[in-house]
Amino acid sequence: MQFEYTFNSRRSPIVGTRGMVATTQPLAVAAGLEILAQGGNAADAAIATAAALNVTEPTSTGIGGDAFALYYNAKTGKVTALNGSGRAPSSLSIDLVKGAGLFTDLNSPISNPYHPYTITVPGACSAWCDLVERHGKLAISDVLAPAIWLAAEGFPVAPTTAYFWERGADRQLVNTPNGHELTIDGRAPKAGEIFRNPGLARTFRAIAEGGKRAFYQGEIAKAVAAVIQDAGGCLTVEDLASHQATWDDPISTTYRGYDVWECPPNGQGLTALLGLNILEGFDIGGTEPLSAERLHLQIEAMRLAFADTRWYVSDPQFSKIPLEELLSKAYAEERRKLIDPKRATLDQQRGKPVSSSDTVYLSVVDGEGNACSFINSNYMGFGTGIVPKGWGFSLQNRGHNFSLDPKHPNVLMPGKRPYHTIIPGMITRDDELFASFGVMGGFMQPQGHMQVASALIDDDLGPQAALDLPRFCIDDGESGGEVALEVGIPSDVMDTLKQMGHPTQAVDGYARALFGRGQIIMRDSESGTLFGGSDPRADGCAMSL
Repeated sequence: MQFEYTFNSRRSPIVGTRGMVATTQPLAVAAGLEILAQGGNAADAAIATAAALNVTEPTSTGIGGDAFALYYNAKTGKVTALNGSGRAPSSLSIDLVKGAGLFTDLNSPISNPYHPYTITVPGACSAWCDLVERHGKLAISDVLAPAIWLAAEGFPVAPTTAYFWERGADRQLVNTPNGHELTIDGRAPKAGEIFRNPGLARTFRAIAEGGKRAFYQGEIAKAVAAVIQDAGGCLTVEDLASHQATWDDPISTTYRGYDVWECPPNGQGLTALLGLNILEGFDIGGTEPLSAERLHLQIEAMRLAFADTRWYVSDPQFSKIPLEELLSKAYAEERRKLIDPKRATLDQQRGKPVSSSDTVYLSVVDGEGNACSFINSNYMGFGTGIVPKGWGFSLQNRGHNFSLDPKHPNVLMPGKRPYHTIIPGMITRDDELFASFGVMGGFMQPQGHMQVASALIDDDLGPQAALDLPRFCIDDGESGGEVALEVGIPSDVMDTLKQMGHPTQAVDGYARALFGRGQIIMRDSESGTLFGGSDPRADGCAMSL
């Protein structure tokens, strides 16, 4: 791991041995460390951190959204995947969408991203409870205690969060049912101002006492269904009661001797793996991380990956996804041939391997070497901004990712999970944990995963430097989309990429959130030493016991 760089890196990584937490809010990091100090493991601390993030950063995450996790068991060396995404209401259909005047064309999603038809069953609560039940050591009541205290007693709002809270309040909370519960007299809290959320404390106390049944089959479920139906949606208490998270086999690929792990579809982690498979065939180790040659190949690999996954990623319960063929090295070799090393290709099409998004990410590694890579999201900021009366959380708008094209694998159907942008990542080598990592932010996420994994493996960067490295982002995950380039990439490199045919735009300031907000914890397998980094584009940190 090198510690000298050709770019600006703000600080050295955090180092420790007894356990580490990294996420976007220091108070949420403290909640996770508190649980580790009480004897909890990585699973327990991950959920304590996720719940505290719901309190301190409701602009991005919450129990009204969805969650995914990868868990590494140090004793077995195995990685398991948890899909905590919800499904479309049982009565929602394309005909209902058309009848509500929300259909534009086959290539567009529901036209109003905040309409209650975009609300899928919130899957986070089941994911929280199931992760603790299967892998944790403590009771859910103990795990939720720090978040309950934060919600009831209040906390000072962090600066970056205050900025996005104001944007969300103006856009989503002012005119939505009960959105005022997430404001102070109708406005967003200012940086440093104390915010209390007694409704959310009430929600967490109910779950602490009654588990996930309290959310999906009790008073909370009635309030969720009622507010959605009053707003013109169709989700019911029966939809909530029938929800279950699922444990899936994770998907992976090898990249230069390392195993990179992702959750399978309906998540878009496949995109990162396809990009890495394509990139592996190029000798990029001898190029500078921010050179035009390196960035061009990475951008082109991601264009090809998105061309595939914007078609193939869908709910596997409704359509067959050729994962084995897509992830094969032979398929990557064929796709790699489509890259011109000197020129951008903006019209890449999906391949045929067979004949026939605002989020929070957290990483936890405990003293025993267990790791949890966890991600939780409302999707677009506060999601729809609709709040079940008296319960202190907003409802996601994840259903906006459904296609309305009847021929598309990701077409909207009752009881179906949509294409999901949120993805946790993990890297192992010889069954030993190398890194628990993630980069949140819509369609930026697989692009961030590929860039971070390449920085860790190709350039031997430490976790903080890998996160500080300026990034690119292809707009909305479209294979031919405009490429945003983060300020910090040399101007002559930006000019060269434009000359190569890439439509580019330089991005700075708060807009840098476009490039995601990542966390990384690496583990030295011989000494057990943990190295943590936290993204400078957010308010957070990595801390160790």
